Amino acid sequence: MLTLQQIKADPAEVVSRLAIKGFDGAEPIARAIALDDRRRQLQLENDNKAAELNKIAASIGALMKQGKRDEADEAKSRVGALKEAQRIIAEELAQTEVELRDLLCTIPNLPCAMVPEGRTAEDNVVEKTGGPMPDLGDDALPHWDLAKKYNLIDFDLGVKITGAGFPVYIGKGAHLQRALIQFFLDEANEAGYTEIEPPYVVNEASAYGTGQLPDKEAQMYHCELDNLYLIPTAEVPVTNIYRDVIIPEAELPKKNCAYSACFRREAGSYGKDVRGLNRLHQFDKVEIVRIERPEDSYRALEEMKDHVQGLLENLGLPWHILRLCGGDMSFTSAITFDFEVWSAAQKRWLEVSSVSNFETYQANRLKCRYRGADKKTRLCHTLNGSALALPRIVAALLENNQTPEGIVVPECLRRYTGFSIID
Repeated sequence: MLTLQQIKADPAEVVSRLAIKGFDGAEPIARAIALDDRRRQLQLENDNKAAELNKIAASIGALMKQGKRDEADEAKSRVGALKEAQRIIAEELAQTEVELRDLLCTIPNLPCAMVPEGRTAEDNVVEKTGGPMPDLGDDALPHWDLAKKYNLIDFDLGVKITGAGFPVYIGKGAHLQRALIQFFLDEANEAGYTEIEPPYVVNEASAYGTGQLPDKEAQMYHCELDNLYLIPTAEVPVTNIYRDVIIPEAELPKKNCAYSACFRREAGSYGKDVRGLNRLHQFDKVEIVRIERPEDSYRALEEMKDHVQGLLENLGLPWHILRLCGGDMSFTSAITFDFEVWSAAQKRWLEVSSVSNFETYQANRLKCRYRGADKKTRLCHTLNGSALALPRIVAALLENNQTPEGIVVPECLRRYTGFSIID
């Protein structure tokens, strides 16, 4: 969440930048400032009452020694009244702090200066394009037909076992999944990321720390009996490694990667965009996460973009990078770049990665800080990116690499699959 220092430094600028995300911040920002002022006033009153209590309490013993019992009794009565007043102040202070925190949780992150204005995906900016565009003709099969033809993925069996959006991968389809996961992890390892194998469920504090709560409850699977949430991405458990941690500056950056299954309810999803692998409730993904000093985070963001681009180039897929406009960005992001690949049979672009810098927004919720040489603690910047999400990668690989002989496996995957063609 935004820090009060950010808000109070230039409230008008904060409101202006929030408008780029389509968020009207005038009233909540003014209210946050008023609540913080009230909190500070109550804290001062509480401190003054405590100081007065200590002073009176110290005097009672002296009065008793001097035989001034009536004055001592009067002082004791004053102590009782002060304690009651302090109790009332403490209750209001606690209530004000909760109200302020809850309010701050409703205010999105500020978009950085590089974020273009716009309301929808149509306003996103194409930053860069690469990779060979396949020309397969009008008779090219979509991946759901290819999956059936070569017995790679059974969508109906997934419906039987669980429901729509939970496909079953079979034979070479399962091998391809495993090959992609291992390839992505090996590439992340080569790039200096330390692999983590995280839990697939997290507690409420973890979901709050990375911003899934209280914003995205409807999109998460909730285990109500234990009050645990299935992770929508490995970003959540991996970033929470650093919750309530003060990192020595010399240990930064922290670079982690993790494979996990991801679970998303995708409430309200329907239509052609959800067919086949286009949108699932359970899917596999390799995530990269970085914890950085603020002055290093945008250089790190470029490194992460280069890493994802390199994966797509190795896979031989046509890709482009989108710089998201304010209206299409997530609640918690300061800037996001989406990578999309071309689906030759569907003749459309499919998102396969989002790479984001959250600046201090997540770190403030997580209390993720670093201690510099001057012994002062400061908030870190957090970043993450998909490297990569598998479903639409598989969709594009199947469609773009189809030939009369079968589906050609990219060279970089063959040492993992053990085969060069799916036939």
